Parts: sequence; C-alpha cells; structure tokens
Amino acid sequence: MQLLARVNQRARHPYCTHILLGVAMNLALILGCSSGVGRTDGDGGGAPGANGGAPGANGGVPGANGGVPGANAGAPGTNGGAAGTSGTLASIGGAGSASGGAAPSGGAGSSNGGQSSGGGSGSGVSGGPSTPAVHYVGRVDADNPASVRFAWSGTGAVVRFRGDRAAVDLGGGQEYTVLVDGKLQPKLTATNGKNVLAQGLSADEHTIELYRRTEASQGESEIRGFDFGTGQLLAPAPVTRRLEFVGDSITCGYGNEGANASCDFSAQTENHYLSYAAITARNLHAELSTVAWSGKGVACNYGDDASSCTDPLPTYYARTLPNRVDSNWDFSLFQPDAVVVNLGTNDLSTSIDPDKATFEAAYRALLQRIRQAYPTARILCTNGPLLNGTELTTVRGYITDVVTSMADARITTFEIEPQDGSDGYGCQYHPSLAEHQKVAAVVTAALKTALGW
Repeated sequence: MQLLARVNQRARHPYCTHILLGVAMNLALILGCSSGVGRTDGDGGGAPGANGGAPGANGGVPGANGGVPGANAGAPGTNGGAAGTSGTLASIGGAGSASGGAAPSGGAGSSNGGQSSGGGSGSGVSGGPSTPAVHYVGRVDADNPASVRFAWSGTGAVVRFRGDRAAVDLGGGQEYTVLVDGKLQPKLTATNGKNVLAQGLSADEHTIELYRRTEASQGESEIRGFDFGTGQLLAPAPVTRRLEFVGDSITCGYGNEGANASCDFSAQTENHYLSYAAITARNLHAELSTVAWSGKGVACNYGDDASSCTDPLPTYYARTLPNRVDSNWDFSLFQPDAVVVNLGTNDLSTSIDPDKATFEAAYRALLQRIRQAYPTARILCTNGPLLNGTELTTVRGYITDVVTSMADARITTFEIEPQDGSDGYGCQYHPSLAEHQKVAAVVTAALKTALGW
C-alpha cells in the first residue's frame, strides 16, 4: 500500500493515536485518534473541509477543556494543510489552546469552530462533534499506529463511518464479536490480513463494534487499520458512563457457550460479550473495560503446586498488554464511574488456600491500587457464583473485613448467590449463558443503587 499522507510522530497526548490515510485500489486505510479512550467529546469544532480554515474554538483532540490537539497541523487559510477536498483528515491538528488560541504550526484558532484542513475541527467538553477517529474500547497499546495491540477480554474498537462497506486489517487468529448498527453479526474468527465486517450497506452513516471474545491467555490481538472503501470515517459518539470489571474466568466468560460441564476450555466456547460483566455494561449503557484472567486469584491462583501463589491477578492489574512486564497502562485514559471486583474464587477453590492474613493483605493492596488509580470511583466488591458453603462464607468474611478496615465510604460489598445448576453449566461447571444473565441482573441492580443510575 502506498501512503497518501502520514502524520509524523504524535505529541505525547494521552487521547490520540496517529491517523493514516492510504490509497490502494481506491480504498482508504485509516487508523484514527482514539477520541479520549472513553472521554466525552465536546462542542466547538466544525467538520474538516477543503481548503482548510483555522481550528475552531476549544479545538483539537477531545479532552478536558478542549484537550490539546496533536502536532504537525497544516497552515490555516486558503488551501491550508494536507486535507483532501472531501474533508478527509490527513493530519492531526496543531497545538492550539483550549480557547482556540495560537497554534505553532496550525495558526490562530477561530472563535466559531470553522473548517480546518490542518487536522479537522476541534471539540470542547460538552458532547458536540469532534475529530474523525477510531474509538478504542478497553486497554490498547496504540503507540505504534500501524499495529494497535490489545489482549484483555472485551477490548476492541468502535467506528462510525459513512459508506456501504467496512473491513479491518487484523493480525492473528483471535475470535471477535461484531455488531453493525447495533445488530449482532456471526462470530468473526480473524484471518491475518483483511477481514470483511460489513458490505452492501446503504451509503449512510453506520456504526461497527468489534470486541475480542477470548481472554489474555490466548495471545495478543492486532488492528492494523480499517478500510471503508470510498466511504469516510466519522467522529465517534460521546461516552458518558464507564465501568471496569476486575476478575477471573467468570468475568472472562470462560466456557459460557459450552454444552455442559463436561467440556474443557476452548476459545470457541468463551464469549466475553455474553458474560455478566458485558451484559451489565449494556444494561447500564456504559462502556466497559475488563481486566480478568482465568485461574487467577487475589493471592493464589488455581492449583496446588508450589508455584500456584506466583503472579496472581494483581501482578497484571496495571498492564496494558498483560504478558509484557514493560507494558504500563495509563490510568488517566479511562476513569470509570465504578469498578466491580469479583475475585477470590481461585484462592479458595483448591486444597491449599492462602491464610486469612495473606489473602486480606493482598486484597487490601489491590483495592488501594484501584483507589489510587481512580480517586472518585465507586468500588464494589463481591464473589460469585462458583463458590458455595464454607468456602463462600470464608471469602465473603475476608472481603468484608478488608472493606470495613479501609473506612472508605465509596468502597462497598454486595453478594452474588451461588449457582445451583438449575440454569445448566458451561464448561467445567462455569456459569452458563443463562447464569451469566442472572448474575448480570444482580450486578446491574447493585450498580444502579451505588451510582444512582
């Protein structure tokens, strides 16, 4: 593919990745700004247009008080910047201020959000239009715009575009949930290269959602770009509610599409989109970021060997790509309204369990880390629905002790009742699809109470 235009190395702004425009057989390959990875877009900017003008008031990449636009904008005015005549974005806007002031390479900002070829229109903070962009959901490593990588369950991308078709260039063979204009499509088992997401659409505005079904243990996913044919990428919709779920196989959706309890784990039977966490987020119209890994515990993982207490879930909590020790997540990119912690099942599910002091110290450290990352979020702690009897009573006691000792009014507990088999089982006695729906109803109610939604 020959590149028509390419943005230089982006400014280290947390809400924006490169934008690439390519032409190959009249197809555009686009990797866009991440639109704040969950930030609310705002007012102020018009759409990018031909022959450019200055960036609008509150211009640039979405963010608090208008955010800080990226580097390397084209000059404003007649024939300014590198945008094409269709207004397609060719570079990220200049370094204009939140009030639309001077921009080193993008010129002075206008007061009315006029058109701009130096990276398109600006946006403020109250929910209006913003720069055309790919909106990434969950934790993604977008430092290399030609290879956006992710691994946590449910992570993916949302694109709004005008056109009659869409495809994505993927690396690897992960499995994905795809929705076109809110309608669930057949499962996508990715091939290396171009994967068609939709075709034969009306030449109007559409939204495509792409979410990873499988968990981090199955390797990393890679998005190398989206292809809209002769269509055009649009600005993402604003996000107003955000949730994070921290957990283990239950939260991943382990085996939820399995026929019964006798099946072993496989990528083909794991569907995070139909997990209780994802269902809860949809119930509440919230964007979801999931940090979960099968077999992981608070202090000890599933298993009785000598290494079972090595690298439990908290080891990975601050990572973007969980298998890379140097992949550090920037928590400012996604500030959830609430975090649901559903851990402890693996700690108490085998013969050798951590003692009370060990478990509680690890659980307290995790909650402290979450609170440090999210100073104002509600944190809801629970366990379920796999444990029962003495083990369930024990882990509930540990969790309650820690929450009480922290004396933080915004950290609370709630209970998920153990499954009884009446809704069947997924693989290896994990929750079935019906059980996930039942648990989602409980979690949804708990969050509504906590957040007033």
